Amino acid sequence: MFGRVMILALLGVFLWAVFARSSGATGPARHYEVRGGDTLWSIATANYGGDPRAAVWKIEKRNHLEGAAISPGQVLLLPL
Repeated sequence: MFGRVMILALLGVFLWAVFARSSGATGPARHYEVRGGDTLWSIATANYGGDPRAAVWKIEKRNHLEGAAISPGQVLLLPL
């Protein structure tokens, strides 16, 4: 009986960790409305210091983007 409880508890913790990590909704962010001519690269260079590639990756992940395609009027979450 104790073994089953331990297995279920470990399974629950594992599933919680997987889903919490994959949601991508961690940490504070601010909203940014995409304007005509914007690219993820231009947004990253205008809003972050350092290597824009890392910022582009964070923006893609936070907004569940599968590529660099964005549209004017689209609202992005920019991780802080």
